[in-house]
Amino acid sequence: MLPEQIGYLTIVISLIGVTFYVKDMIKGSTRPNRVTWFIWSLAPMIGAFLQFKSGGGLSAIPVFMAGFASFLVFLFSFFYKNSYWKIHTLDIICGVLSLTALVFWIITRNFAISILFAILGDALAYIPTLIKSWKFPETETGTIYFLGIINYILGLLIIKDWHFSIYIFSVYLIIMNSITLFCIYRKKIFSEKIIV
Repeated sequence: MLPEQIGYLTIVISLIGVTFYVKDMIKGSTRPNRVTWFIWSLAPMIGAFLQFKSGGGLSAIPVFMAGFASFLVFLFSFFYKNSYWKIHTLDIICGVLSLTALVFWIITRNFAISILFAILGDALAYIPTLIKSWKFPETETGTIYFLGIINYILGLLIIKDWHFSIYIFSVYLIIMNSITLFCIYRKKIFSEKIIV
């Protein structure tokens, strides 16, 4: 498969993931926190911008789609009653760190450190979702995280120049989506009795 085709495939996969998530929002089984989803839209879009400026080319598409898909969830959340606003100090810190990444890049043009700020902002935004997924796994939709992992792996496959600032956001997203999936499905995984 050509890099362009893989890039287009990641767009389709991201939109399918959003569709599953929104479907569960409509059913009322998924309860997104608008603040988290907004930060998840901001940090990856900044990360994709930095990755693209670093020479990442098409490999930045999955990271961009992580932000764009999160923004779609954020927008759709206003139409369903199960969505909520919960702004904490942590949320403000996440947003500031994400914006700091962009400001830092404008001032220094140091891609690696700027991307680390974007990742840090995004990672802190994961904390409430990880806690919610651990305590109340039924309030999250695992499909969007699983399809995200596939997307970021595909993004890694089309990298030509393996520089830290090009691959790190995708690697980070694979790790965080995997942890989230574990939190969502751990009860199902460990409640299955092994028959000998």
